Amino acid sequence: MTHVLVTGGAGYIGSHACKALAERGYTPVCFDNLSTGWAQAVKYGPFVQADLLDRAALDAAFAEYEPIAVMHFAAFSLVGEAMENPGKYWRNNVLGSLNLIEAAAEAGCKNFVFSSTCATYGEQDGVLLTEDSTQQPINAYGSTKRAVEEILRDFRASHDLRTVIFRYFNVAGADPAGEIGECHRPETHLIPVMLEAIDGQRPELVIHGTDYPTPDGTCIRDYVHVVDLVEAHILGLEWLRDGKESRVFNLGTGAGFTVNEVIDHARAATGHKVPHRFGPRRGGDAASLVSGSHRALNDLGWDPTRSSLKVMISDAWTWHKTGGYSG
Repeated sequence: MTHVLVTGGAGYIGSHACKALAERGYTPVCFDNLSTGWAQAVKYGPFVQADLLDRAALDAAFAEYEPIAVMHFAAFSLVGEAMENPGKYWRNNVLGSLNLIEAAAEAGCKNFVFSSTCATYGEQDGVLLTEDSTQQPINAYGSTKRAVEEILRDFRASHDLRTVIFRYFNVAGADPAGEIGECHRPETHLIPVMLEAIDGQRPELVIHGTDYPTPDGTCIRDYVHVVDLVEAHILGLEWLRDGKESRVFNLGTGAGFTVNEVIDHARAATGHKVPHRFGPRRGGDAASLVSGSHRALNDLGWDPTRSSLKVMISDAWTWHKTGGYSG
């Protein structure tokens, strides 16, 4: 078997990556502490329930499964929480990642695919962001992801680690087959929060800020379907296995939508109005984050065919109606 260690494999993006890996003939080894993930999402390979801060558990996983690569998704990722409790983010996201990187290097696992974020770019309104854009994060989430990128840079030099880093924009949608999907407790991402409001699971969607320098005053984001996103990770893995150089790729469509525009698309996709009200800005939110890069399309051959708002919201709505995970 050709094993790939997938940290955060019981989470939203990680579980979709596990499914995609299994479909390509790999055996994903899910490494997750279930702090935000779900045991029900682990369906496609072995499961190691452990924390990245547990070096012995990491060493045991590398010894038992001898993975040919790591896909590293595990991280805390709530911007609001990162502003209020940065220590939690630095401890988990950076120290946990350092543990993982050291364990991989010592085990001779040289291929490393890292899930970074467009939040490393910070507040650069009106700029279409490329991989060469300045990284100036404005919250601890973005800062910790940038720090891990720097650790990987140093381990490339010291241990010949080979890396593909993906800085991606807002992820949405769900597995079209309905096997897995997005399920956070509590939910904070725009599209699932809208669906909860439509379904009566919360009174309304709160739109955080209406005075941003955008056409309608609400934040602009670039959305990518989770299935397209994990397809890029498979391509990144194959890029490394082909012996190509370490690389950074932005993953976005280049199309930005305001919150109000997403609400309009949700109404069209579901046939229901979205109960909502306007609230104050939320700390750490940039006004606009949109990809301006074609590197993943040109170099990896990435083709994000499902990344239209209509498809993303429709797939998320189908998943939402299944009831998600329980427990």
